[in-house]
Amino acid sequence: MKSKRMCFACDLKSDPKLIEEYKEYHAAENTWPAITQSIKDAGILNMEIYLLGNRLFMIMDVDDTFDPDRKKQMDEENPKVQEWEKLMWKFQKQLPEAKNGEKWVEMERVYAFQ
Repeated sequence: MKSKRMCFACDLKSDPKLIEEYKEYHAAENTWPAITQSIKDAGILNMEIYLLGNRLFMIMDVDDTFDPDRKKQMDEENPKVQEWEKLMWKFQKQLPEAKNGEKWVEMERVYAFQ
């Protein structure tokens, strides 16, 4: 099975208390099992989120079954994912480049050393 790397950006609201709370939700011991399962079910093999200031950077390694449209539909049909996404809007804000209602925006790779 071949994998592909995808990278996304999102901003948090510029509020230190909210940023710390966001980080708490993403600590390993606080992860919602239903969210982790939805990630795996979509064909995401690995996911990491990094933070600088209020800018988030997400790296996803996906298998050849991953389809962003399918993931979106799966998320829309999953009440626990919808609950999570609604909660995350408390912390996240839309990037200027984002489409209406979109939080995570896929980034363009401009350099790779192999």
